[in-house]
Amino acid sequence: MTRLTGILLYSMGISVLLSGCAEMNNTEQTPTSDEFLISVLEYNGEGYALPYGKETDQIAEEYREEIEAKTIKFFQENYQTEIVVHNVVGALNGATIFVESVGEPHFYTNAFVPVDEKEKKVMTDQISADNFQVKNAIKGGLYHMIFSDEFKKLDKHFESLVADDVTGKTLESLQNVGGHGFQTPYYFISITNKETALEPVYELYMQNPEESVKHLRATFEDELFDATNLFINIQLFMAEEKEKPNTALFDELTQELEGMDEIPKGSYSFVLNDHFIDKQSASGMGEHSIDMVGHIIKE
Repeated sequence: MTRLTGILLYSMGISVLLSGCAEMNNTEQTPTSDEFLISVLEYNGEGYALPYGKETDQIAEEYREEIEAKTIKFFQENYQTEIVVHNVVGALNGATIFVESVGEPHFYTNAFVPVDEKEKKVMTDQISADNFQVKNAIKGGLYHMIFSDEFKKLDKHFESLVADDVTGKTLESLQNVGGHGFQTPYYFISITNKETALEPVYELYMQNPEESVKHLRATFEDELFDATNLFINIQLFMAEEKEKPNTALFDELTQELEGMDEIPKGSYSFVLNDHFIDKQSASGMGEHSIDMVGHIIKE
């Protein structure tokens, strides 16, 4: 893995957990032990862990129902969005709450609840979220909504690949330890703070969550869209356990992507991993991974 990719994926969404739990395991810093590796086809998020979260995880589990109810209320009041809670994972001084939106715009994100280890208490009245992260998750879901035809073509392409040499993550892993905005088993959308074309779409949605897709699309500022501010981050895995990523296959998949027309606009990054995921960090990045960042720009 190149250093550039590691930095980009970290900053754009791989490890975008809240401040109390952002020190999640990083395979580039700490080599993954084979005992923590699991088939990407079997991984559902079980075994995921954050530093210093063992004790808070147990405490948070005792408050699970209250955490779920308060988190649902938090997203309704602050983002006019109905969500479902999939997982709660202990972290330093608190717990990370992994959620998924109900309906459209579709996205995954997370919130944070403080935990007092000494008092063995969870402060559910202090649930919070990183506003930039949640806002961009919603914007990514809105981008998918208003350009659904383009995304259908992209999705169909990846679905056809799965029958051959590569595969993606399981839906359960996205739900339980995803949290990266709009996400499918094959890619996720990340947006920089310089992106402005989606801003009026987001504002209209926040004013009226029932607004039609047609009206949302009409507010998209096409002339302001800069493909370098919106990333479609592709992450594929080798379908067979014994197969390792190879340059020939990587180049072939890259060329296919480059040659595709009428797919969503944006900068495409591409990572091809081997067959395994580190179940503690939910990352497939490893010594065998091959990557390409931002070389494919669709405008």
